[in-house]
Amino acid sequence: MSTIVLSEAAVHELLTMRDCIGVMEEALVAVERGEVHQPLRQLVRAPDAAGFLGLMPAYRGGETPMYGLKEVCVFGSNPARGLDTHLGAVLLHSGETGELLLIASASAITAIRTAAVSAVATRLLAREDASTLAVIGTGVQGRAHLESIPLVRRIREVRICGRDRRRAELLAADARARLGGEAAVERIRVCESVEEAVQGADIIVTATSSREPILRREWVGEGVHIDAVGSSVATARELDGATVAASALFVDRRESTIHESGDYLMALRDGAIGPDHIRAELGEVLLGKAAGRTSERDLTLFKSLGLAIEDLASAVFLYEQAERMGVGTRVQL
Repeated sequence: MSTIVLSEAAVHELLTMRDCIGVMEEALVAVERGEVHQPLRQLVRAPDAAGFLGLMPAYRGGETPMYGLKEVCVFGSNPARGLDTHLGAVLLHSGETGELLLIASASAITAIRTAAVSAVATRLLAREDASTLAVIGTGVQGRAHLESIPLVRRIREVRICGRDRRRAELLAADARARLGGEAAVERIRVCESVEEAVQGADIIVTATSSREPILRREWVGEGVHIDAVGSSVATARELDGATVAASALFVDRRESTIHESGDYLMALRDGAIGPDHIRAELGEVLLGKAAGRTSERDLTLFKSLGLAIEDLASAVFLYEQAERMGVGTRVQL
């Protein structure tokens, strides 16, 4: 049996953001229904290495069981080289025979599915009239979230902020070229500071590589929704403890949050929150087992870590699309 290999370009061709939002909803519901087995991610760190290797395995049963594994190297300095911070592959195996069905670009899948999950959270939690989006971070995830969030809310103004003004201007120009049609945005501007970008915003996306808080409670108004995306390790955070404490906190998975999220763990360590601060997982909200936003004044927070099932679900969708359309390189391993 041959294995399909999909490049980054092929992944973007086959897995549209709109399609991926639906795929991620199904994956999060599967987690809540107990149809998924996914151990916590394993990180391999060499003492003198510039980056680390992450391993994210998962299994999903059902009529067509599948195993998936994402192996990805994370190098925070890569954007300065013109590279994504996340580089690797997603592997899809048959859950019946173990045959390797698909190898696909982890960089592309991670970019799309992460922003798609934030869109699911935003659809569930942001105010219906939310129209001003602030994106903090000018890398791959900043760009992906500028595509995903306008698909679930009618965004009229976008504000972009990053450490490098030139990169922010380039991202703004790219956004102006792309955000037309049904997702038409009236104003896109670059801000000099995070404080300027978020004041008066309805939706805030933090997608940075910062290890210290870049968002502070006094800058964030009532009724805001935050998608905190950048930090996925216990030793880094983007939000100060006061912001986490003031928020109704929603997560992709409790087990991952209490072991891996610096935003949660550091707020807990500092005494800003207690161990019961997590309101719900997104899958619980999707199934109606937990409430989302309960008031127009609520400050809602989705802490994104990324789950192996999201990569597996994306890989299954890609495999089915590639088979149907005859896309990809077929190799005998």
